[in-house]
Amino acid sequence: MDFETLKVHRDGPVAAAEIRAPPMNLIGPALVRDMVAFIQQAEADGGLQVIIFKSADPDYFIAHVDIARIAEYRQETVKLTGGEASLGLLFRYLSASRLVTIAQIEGRARGAGNEFALACDMRFAARGKALFGQPEVGFGLLPGAGGIQHLTRLMGRGRALEAILSGEDFDADLAERYGWINCALPAEEIDSFVARLAQRIAGFPANARMLIKERINAITLAPAAEFSYDSGLFPQLAGGAESQSRSRQAMALGFQKRDAEMDLPRMLPELKS
Repeated sequence: MDFETLKVHRDGPVAAAEIRAPPMNLIGPALVRDMVAFIQQAEADGGLQVIIFKSADPDYFIAHVDIARIAEYRQETVKLTGGEASLGLLFRYLSASRLVTIAQIEGRARGAGNEFALACDMRFAARGKALFGQPEVGFGLLPGAGGIQHLTRLMGRGRALEAILSGEDFDADLAERYGWINCALPAEEIDSFVARLAQRIAGFPANARMLIKERINAITLAPAAEFSYDSGLFPQLAGGAESQSRSRQAMALGFQKRDAEMDLPRMLPELKS
């Protein structure tokens, strides 16, 4: 499995896909294209049971979408979404896959980067390193790739509103307390913990594993129509005058540059309508 933005390591029934999309793991056409191809290949490989997603960048798991290339990356999703250009439906496809997916987060997961982590079946985060956030509100946008659906179901109404309306970063310990992630782990232990868990899960009978996931999804995973609706609202808002103005202001302040985004929530109140 050779990709431009993913480095895949195989260990029997488990594959670890390391995200390598410099300068800061933005979701753009290349990363989405590689994600689609990797998922297709992984599902076709009957010996592969569990995927671990991690990042080669110590500061960023996935930063967010590349706001300058929304139409391009959305078009790359159609091979797995039934023809609809939708990042939210791509992520939901991953949630519904027979594969068990684990997000190992050791940097910032914001916007659609956080929504990708939410689409994975489990999330484990490194204390002192991982940060989670949905900054869309500062740009006059909403989470369009599943964040509203997942966070509300995981955390409840009040905490989902806090997370999405504040645009703040949440560290691993608070994310664990809120139900955002499975658990927070010491940074020096997360790699071995996730690897052991993945191999343990992969060793159990595939039919039982798939049925368990299918039944839990039937209870907890929102219908595809809900993801499609949220996904359609995102470009609609992004094309509006207010969002365009705020995006230009953000770019002038260093948005989509790794150093300026280390503390992205501090930038958001500086954006004016």
